[in-house]
Amino acid sequence: MKELSFVVSLTNNDNDYQQEQAAAAEKAARRLGVDVKIIHASNDALAQSQQLLHYVQDSGVARPDAIMFEPAGGTAFPQVARAAAAAGIGWVVLNHEVDYILELRRSFKVPVFAISSDHEEVGKIQGQQFAALLPKGGSILYIEGPANSSAAKERSVGMLKTKPTNIQVKTMRANWTEESAYRTVSSWLRLRTSQESRVDLVGAQDDSMAMGARKAFREITESERARWMKIPITGCDGMPKTGQTWVRNGTLAATIFIRPNTDLAMEMLVEWFKSGASLPERKVTDPESVPRLQDLAKAASGKMQRSAGV
Repeated sequence: MKELSFVVSLTNNDNDYQQEQAAAAEKAARRLGVDVKIIHASNDALAQSQQLLHYVQDSGVARPDAIMFEPAGGTAFPQVARAAAAAGIGWVVLNHEVDYILELRRSFKVPVFAISSDHEEVGKIQGQQFAALLPKGGSILYIEGPANSSAAKERSVGMLKTKPTNIQVKTMRANWTEESAYRTVSSWLRLRTSQESRVDLVGAQDDSMAMGARKAFREITESERARWMKIPITGCDGMPKTGQTWVRNGTLAATIFIRPNTDLAMEMLVEWFKSGASLPERKVTDPESVPRLQDLAKAASGKMQRSAGV
């Protein structure tokens, strides 16, 4: 069999999860003997669609055997998907809900599927983390991903399902990067309403945005800094070198491990090309709380007892 060639299109290279997606793809490619080209969209959906069309339609570029991509916007490019499948290129959607997979699988004899973490379950775990960290209730500043992101929407839905009723949530949005969350939170901190707001915890839909909030707190005036820096912050993604390390050193109170899936997608593609193995229309991976929910609740309880002098 000839050497397979895959293109991996990611939303950006400024987010630790996206960086791990790239690293996982490169490691899997070496292990599987696959040629891989990784491109980034700089969070620009239009640029991403043009990048993908370049590999589908440009006669001056060697066509890949398959494209796997994580959408930078709210659409998963159904027209580009159909053009790719019609050109004999496999199509894999990462971490996004789409409704065209089945139709493409019926119409074209190329591998087409979606693979994602269970984002609603991510949100449910985060709501349970909030409950563990605030057993008496309180107020949360919740930093969501972009409004057009299905992952962000599903995480919010899940969080609201498990969040106790005695926890109030104020939401704001950023764009899956530390810098975007830093700008959003910094702007909010300059408002008088922020000084009058009670915030007991900050929950972000990814670790990079959590760190952006922490950076904003660190740079406010010295008289206010101590108040904000005491507030526990949680995130999602939980990559070993970033989120999990930040939990161990106390920078974050908790995170959620969401395994990279470019390597799994690549394994599935290679198996299809080798043996024609059947592929699921959609594969879902399970997220995990870091630390475990029972350990988080135990630690929070012990901290409350110590502060009460028990």
